[in-house]
Amino acid sequence: MEELIKFGCSTITLNNLNELMFNMEPQKVTSLKSDQKIWFSMWFLGAIVTFGLAFFPMIYRLIENRNYHFKKEELLKEQVTKYLQNQNKPTQKINPPPHMMNTKIWTTAIILIFPIFIITYLLSKDLALHEAEQDKFLAQVFPERIFMTQTIPIKTYAIITIVTLGFGIIYWLYKVVNQYNAHYKAHLQVEKKISSLMEEKKVDP
Repeated sequence: MEELIKFGCSTITLNNLNELMFNMEPQKVTSLKSDQKIWFSMWFLGAIVTFGLAFFPMIYRLIENRNYHFKKEELLKEQVTKYLQNQNKPTQKINPPPHMMNTKIWTTAIILIFPIFIITYLLSKDLALHEAEQDKFLAQVFPERIFMTQTIPIKTYAIITIVTLGFGIIYWLYKVVNQYNAHYKAHLQVEKKISSLMEEKKVDP
């Protein structure tokens, strides 16, 4: 039985991953820092103690981490595309990543309260689109996989927020933070495996 490893929103076989990485030149993806998780409970308690001030650095980190992860994923797509081209295999057009959110402007904007609703919506939508696009792209390299995208019920969260007169945004934001953490955790496992395979290639090409 082949070993399975989660790749973001998908699962691929170790054999296919091994074949892919040993035909690729080592890239700087593995030298990048790991995605940083956010512990919502810690920041929420801090916000209570500081009368909401702790929400500013939390939102800043959340957006900054999101931008960094999407940029890092583009490097990975470039690796996969280069491999396919070297193997004379058909490639799909690499769609541009979700727009980079201006961290400072969006963080400062939450002083007006309403922008926090927009930020939470954008973070939810962008993660859903990112996972769907990622699965579609990797399917051309790893056809034998188990589809594992997360369920992000944006409409449900929006309804809860409206019904609770806006207070539901706290629950929505909590779910968004957890969903990004889960996405980062899944990728960390594969990134470590990729790094290991690349090191093996340097020693025994």
